[in-house]
Amino acid sequence: MSGVEFLRPRLCGKRFDSGGIPLEVLKDLSVLEEMIKNVAKWRFLQDHPGRKRMPKGFAVDVELKLSDIAAGSAVPVITMSDDSPHPNLFPSDNRRYLEQARNAIVSAIAAVNQGEPATSHLRQEDLAYFNRLGRFLRDDEYIELIVDEHLTPVRLTRETRLKLIHESKEALSDRSVVLRGLIPEADQDKRTFVLELIDGGKITIPILDQYIDTIIEAFSGYRRNVRVILRGIGKYDWKDRLIGVESVEQVSRLDPLDIHSRLEELRGLEDGWLDGDGKAPVSDELEWFEAGFDRHYPDNLPLPYLYPTTEGGVRAEWSLPDCEISLEVNLVARRADWHSLDLETHADNLRELDLDNESDWAWIASEIRSMAKVGV
Repeated sequence: MSGVEFLRPRLCGKRFDSGGIPLEVLKDLSVLEEMIKNVAKWRFLQDHPGRKRMPKGFAVDVELKLSDIAAGSAVPVITMSDDSPHPNLFPSDNRRYLEQARNAIVSAIAAVNQGEPATSHLRQEDLAYFNRLGRFLRDDEYIELIVDEHLTPVRLTRETRLKLIHESKEALSDRSVVLRGLIPEADQDKRTFVLELIDGGKITIPILDQYIDTIIEAFSGYRRNVRVILRGIGKYDWKDRLIGVESVEQVSRLDPLDIHSRLEELRGLEDGWLDGDGKAPVSDELEWFEAGFDRHYPDNLPLPYLYPTTEGGVRAEWSLPDCEISLEVNLVARRADWHSLDLETHADNLRELDLDNESDWAWIASEIRSMAKVGV
């Protein structure tokens, strides 16, 4: 049994558009192998109630290997091979039960997506694997799985994963997290620091040696609003509330004009924020704008200042050496009014834009690139 194709999970989302696979995703594929083998063993023992232990070599020497990355988003091709010194020992059982385990896992995900119990296909202890499988998923990402038992692809999303963990009766769940905030406290003796989130919440996090300079710098700049961005694995309670950080992968100083931080501040506004006037932006509409900006605005272009408008929208302003630019966004209509002023010629440029249209986002990026002389 050498090189038999076993599964082609398709990774979908902005990070995977180029076809590359982040290294953190490979950790999850390792968890998937462990899960499949344990489910296969359980199904074998169900079919052989008289046995108390597995046959020698069952699902031990069989390996699931990443053999290729196929075209079309990021599609790792996982093959099944038998490296046993006795490859003819129980080969059909190896293959059959591993395939049954794979199908049961996909069926459990499909069941949850349809509002049905996953325990019709897996045990609660099997579902607990989802606490380590899919931790990398972001809100706009999912894993698409195809097996013969399901006519349409089955999607593992961040929300689906959380439901599977809850059904496993796990009190806590882990997942990738990106946190932004200030550092009001740092204890070099205890090797911990406190991250004060934009919504006011505080989390105590261990200090790693490679990030201590960044942490101390942000701590010293607390009153100057020096923020950091932290990437790692967050721990959530059963109500999906962040209660801690299990591991830290990166800590770096945040750009003062960071769009995500500013929009998070705008989410905290309430009606009447401007001396009794001013409508608060709607959180879902801010999420739409944030997703659009993140997807369409190139990283190498200057960031704008963001302000709330009294009508519940957002105003973006760029102050460039030779021009001033504003973009007033109507979040409800998903349209924007562009105004640029050439400071030398005093020439105005006005344009109405549809922010549901990718070409209009591309026009914005092109104008900013030209006026900021990026790449010129």
